[in-house]
Amino acid sequence: MSSKKVSIGGKPSAKKSTEDTVVDAWVGSRSHEAPRDPMKRLTIDIPAELHAKLKADCAMRGRKMADEIRDLLMEKYGKS
Repeated sequence: MSSKKVSIGGKPSAKKSTEDTVVDAWVGSRSHEAPRDPMKRLTIDIPAELHAKLKADCAMRGRKMADEIRDLLMEKYGKS
């Protein structure tokens, strides 16, 4: 019976990688503002083709899909 030797690497270092530094900077730069109005979550199903069009349009304009939908709902129902 032969025994197989497996080499185990050394202990990971505590040194942060460049990626960790970038991620930490991004998290630290985020705004901590509370929404003006309390928010509620809404989940809907839409056709895949409509989702693709919405996603592509938002990506080209640098907008979040949720912000776009929120604006459309405000146009339709607005604040009283």
